[in-house]
Amino acid sequence: MKTVREVAVQLENKPGALSAIAELLGGAGINILALTVTATGEIGRLNFVAPDPERVANILEGAGYEPRIQEILAAGPPRHPGGLNALLKALKLANISVEYLYSWIGTSISARNTIILLGVNDLAGAHEALSREWIQLYDEELYRF
Repeated sequence: MKTVREVAVQLENKPGALSAIAELLGGAGINILALTVTATGEIGRLNFVAPDPERVANILEGAGYEPRIQEILAAGPPRHPGGLNALLKALKLANISVEYLYSWIGTSISARNTIILLGVNDLAGAHEALSREWIQLYDEELYRF
């Protein structure tokens, strides 16, 4: 099954919290390839994809954070009007809930393709549903784009 590992970490919802992580990772030569940030009240959450998630987690732990590595899907919806819905409809028909999604901000492939990162309630079921609909799925090859 093709999946990508993302790093998830909780942050204080205050000015500079995200900048501190970006500075920490940038100083270690880590390039964030895709990310989403949500905040509710005093707590925020950063989910992101970067090469070598274990190294990223070690860097974050060394700085006092509590990162978690989890598997998600990286899917390339068709490039036409309604392409995103082709991906979402396949999940709907398989009774898969999308818990969150975000898009790729990397450089080389993003000029040609859209890549959507998906956290879902049933990883294997979502993988099967998207594969059945010929949706392009990526694995760790994504870290090299």
